[in-house]
Amino acid sequence: MMVHAASPEEYIESLPEDRKEIIKEIRNAVKDNLPEGFEETTEHGMITYYVPHSIYPSGYHVNPKDPLPFMAIASQKNHIAVYHMGIYMDDELLRWFMKEYDKAATTKLDMGKSCIRFKNPKKVPVDLIGMLSAKLTPKKYIELYEASVKSVKR
Repeated sequence: MMVHAASPEEYIESLPEDRKEIIKEIRNAVKDNLPEGFEETTEHGMITYYVPHSIYPSGYHVNPKDPLPFMAIASQKNHIAVYHMGIYMDDELLRWFMKEYDKAATTKLDMGKSCIRFKNPKKVPVDLIGMLSAKLTPKKYIELYEASVKSVKR
């Protein structure tokens, strides 16, 4: 379900009614908790959060013209997705998230490397997503990212 929108508000407005409210809630939780320095936009059919070139001039190694991606929220065909790029770069953060998910959610964790999937929009642990978004500053995320990229290039 690719949504082409010029802004996060337009993205949300374009969604089916059963998805609008939960995406809005997740977005608000992220924005309320995201450390200073990250910026919000829409890219690749999602609401995205990134480290701007003003903080990290090198940009994303895949395409240095792009800012460094950090998080995204998307309404996919069969689920709500929260992408968190730092969660698979930091084992401690991943362990924290998995432990807290077990406390906060009533559903089994459905997760890929950086993608957390929620099939039922009514069962998204929104507060936990907010806490997760607060866990890494741009500086710490850049450190993790650079270490991750270096280990891949070896």
